[in-house]
This record gives sequence, structure tokens and C-alpha cells, in this order.
Amino acid sequence: MSLPAVDYRAVFQALPGMVALLTPDLVYVDVNEDFVRMSGRTREQLVGRYLFDVFPDNPNDPDATGSRNLGVSLQRVLATGERDTMALQRYDVQSAGSAGEWEERYWSPVNAPVLAPGGEVVLLVHRVEEITELIRAHGLPEGNRARVLEAELYTRARELQEVNERLREAHDREREVALALQEAMLPGPRPLEHHLAAVRYRPAVGALNVCGDWYDLVELPGNRVAVAVGDVVGHGLAAAGVMGQLRSALSAASRVAVGPAQALEVLGLYARFVDGAESTTVATAFIDCDAHTVTYSSAGHPPPVLLHGEGTVEFLDRATDPPLGARPEHQARPQAVAGFTHGDTLVLYTDGLVERRREDIDTGLNRLADALVRHRGLDPDALADLVLTELLPPGGATDDTALVIVRL
Repeated sequence: MSLPAVDYRAVFQALPGMVALLTPDLVYVDVNEDFVRMSGRTREQLVGRYLFDVFPDNPNDPDATGSRNLGVSLQRVLATGERDTMALQRYDVQSAGSAGEWEERYWSPVNAPVLAPGGEVVLLVHRVEEITELIRAHGLPEGNRARVLEAELYTRARELQEVNERLREAHDREREVALALQEAMLPGPRPLEHHLAAVRYRPAVGALNVCGDWYDLVELPGNRVAVAVGDVVGHGLAAAGVMGQLRSALSAASRVAVGPAQALEVLGLYARFVDGAESTTVATAFIDCDAHTVTYSSAGHPPPVLLHGEGTVEFLDRATDPPLGARPEHQARPQAVAGFTHGDTLVLYTDGLVERRREDIDTGLNRLADALVRHRGLDPDALADLVLTELLPPGGATDDTALVIVRL
């Protein structure tokens, strides 16, 4: 049975309730029939005009905040790309029949984004339900009870909105602090003597999803380089603090350890005394420039990738052990060795680059391998940018992503 073609413009016009489409500059693009009827405006008075020119605040009410609250909500949708449901609003409307008269009105608004394929907000869906009569209908036969109920409901809605605003501001502040902390603890690496290298960090989308992942590059004695990436469970300031401690500890251990396995053993013992460090995953590799070998070890982390110059990909997965703190007793960790030739590329990353919900991890690993092979001729900086562009979702990942690429 074939389905009929859908006339979405007709569907939009028939939607129950007041629905409008706005540009990111808050200019009306379209309104449905209920919006025209219930607002008391014609289409010509709406389409093509700025929202707050059509519906300004009541100048006779010094406490009017309807336009400010609505503007904050719409800007939040533009900034986050997420739906925003507003608390009950009193937003008086100028009478269509008289410029000097204002009608007391109550609304329940919802604002939602329309996203382009690249993830940017191209339109805003502004849906409002007028509940003026519902508020006034409660208790009308009992005289003043209606006005008391109206005032109580409005006050509670305003209080809820103010609490939500404070929570959002607190979350935004914590995210800014966490990002600043992450940036301070993950500076760009100093140039390596024998290799070109690129590092990238992308925080997750969302209010506090930052600072769980880290990377590090350390020059070692004997013409060697240690490369590491790690992923702390959790997000926000607590995860950032744990990340900083573990990164510093592994960096110090790598400078004195005989190999990556011993460095991870030291880190695992240290992590037992750091709250929040349990289940952290880490992969580290020691590059020996004279022997042309990569010695590696992994604590529950996705495998590093060795991209050979002729276009083959080798996943370094022969030395994988449980995450930090997963064993009740200390045990020696494994390590393995892979050879490389001049021009090969070593890639370490965190799971935000390859893991997707409801998708097998092998799918993400194959996607990474394919991108590396196709762009293997690029220098590490350009390769890192292209890998992130191709593998991360257009709207941003739901988990942090760290990426290190070293040309051997």
C-alpha cells in the first residue's frame, strides 16, 4: 500500500494551538491559522515582522517581564539547539481595536529548534497555549477566590522560572570553570624532536559534559617518546580534578618506568587512593625512534591504531587489561611491541571518537580505520581535523573526545 504525499504546509496550518515559525533574528516566517485567530492579528501584521515589535511589553505595567523571559528562552534554544519549555507567563497583548488598551493574558510557551544537516539552528518553532480563561475560570462563583488562585498560580510559576534560571546559570558557570581547568591542564604539547604530532580535544555537548578525557606526550631518555590518552568516568569539575591527578601521575611514572606496562602499574596503585579514579581507562605507548618500535599497554581503553604508509591499519590490541581499580589485588600488566617504518602514523583516541549508542564498537573502529587510510597523505594537523569532522556527529558528541596523532 503506497502512502499519499504529505502537504506539510497544510499540516502546519491545521495544527491545533498557536504555532509560529521564527528566524534566528526572531522575525516571523509563518504562522498557523490558530495563531492568527487567537492573537487578534492578521497574517500581514505578523509575517516578516520582528516578534517584539508585534508583541511588546505592556508599557503600563512596570513589572512586565514577558518579552524578556521569552527572549531568553529563544536565545537559549539558538545557543543549545535544544527545546525549552517555559513556565506560565503573564504577557499582556495590545488590543487590536484600540492602541491604548491592553488585555491581561496568560500563556504557556514551548520553543523548539529546527536544525540544518550541519546541526545549526535555522528556524525556531514557537508554540503557545493561551490559558487566560482557564486561570480565570477557577473559583469565579466564589468571588475573590479566582483572583487569589490566579495570583498564587502566577507567583508559583514565576518562582519556578527564577529557580530554573539560577540552575542554568550555575551549570553554565561550572561548565566554564571546568573548561578553563581542562584547558590549563591540557596545554598544547611542545614540538617533538623527531616527530610531527597533533592533539585535539572536543568537549561533549551539554551543560557539564567536559573534562573527563586527557592526552599527554612526554619525551623520554634514549630517543624515546611516551604518548598516552585516558578517560575518567564522570563529567564536570570532579572528573576534571581526577583527570589532572592521573595525567600528572602517569607523566611522572613514564619518565622512570622501563616500559608502558610498568607505568600503568604505578598509575593503578596511585589511583587506589584517588576518589573517582576507579574504572578509568588508559592507553599508553612508548615510541623508540632508534629501534623503530612502538611498545604499548592498555587499561581497558580502545586500541591505538598504527597506520602504515602503504595504507594498512593495525589495531594495537595485544596488551589489553582491565581499567584502573578493576582488580582487588595488584597484578602486573601486559605490554606488546609493534614495528614501524618511517612515515607510519600512530593514533591514540578516547571512546567519544568511535562509540555510538545502539552501535557495535567495531563499526566505529572500522569508520576510524577507513578515514585514516583515505587521508593518510595529510600531515598530522590536517588529518586530525578531518578525522574529527568525519567521525563526530554534526551536532556534537555526547561524550568527550581526545585525539593524538604522531607521524613516526
